[in-house]
Amino acid sequence: MIPSDNNRQAIAYLMAADPIMKDIINTVGPFTLRPNRDRFGMLVRSIISQQISTGAARSIRLRLEELVGKDGLTSENLARHSVDELRVAGVSPQKAKYLLDLAEKVRNADIRLQHIGRYSDEKVIEQLTTVKGIGKWTAQMFLIFSLGRLNVFPHDDLGVRTAIRNCYGLDELPDQQTSHAIATKWRPYASVASWYCWRSQEHNKYKTATASR
Repeated sequence: MIPSDNNRQAIAYLMAADPIMKDIINTVGPFTLRPNRDRFGMLVRSIISQQISTGAARSIRLRLEELVGKDGLTSENLARHSVDELRVAGVSPQKAKYLLDLAEKVRNADIRLQHIGRYSDEKVIEQLTTVKGIGKWTAQMFLIFSLGRLNVFPHDDLGVRTAIRNCYGLDELPDQQTSHAIATKWRPYASVASWYCWRSQEHNKYKTATASR
């Protein structure tokens, strides 16, 4: 969990630094991010979720958890299974290879999840992207949602770019240069601002759905 003092400091900073972000924060409400400490499980879910719906990903994850048994989704338990066995749980052949590559690298200590929180953001990304199927975006999500890092800006994320376009009055999705220019105001709390961008999109969808009833 991000400490409450850092939480309050981040919100106060963002509201003072960026009037548009201030409006977003006032609209969305409290910052409720609680980092997920199941580091291996989060990486597994990240791989499973690629390019499929949230519902489909959840169904596959539950079947995978059933396959590995009561001892849980760990690198040791996952490594006991073959690609064909993972496919029975609904995992695609390609993603099954990704998952087994992740399990192998964790078991061999090529990736030290127990100690990865001590590394810099850049070092975490460097380590995680050695796994097949994990790119920079997935590593950035891990930094934010598992390690609770405060100053990560996933400029390639569609949700963040869409929120920037909508909230900052742009005609089209911002390119990398434009995104980073806007995010300059958010640092050193770019993760918090990005979270508010995602939540603003959810808020707008809920508001639209409610208005149409």
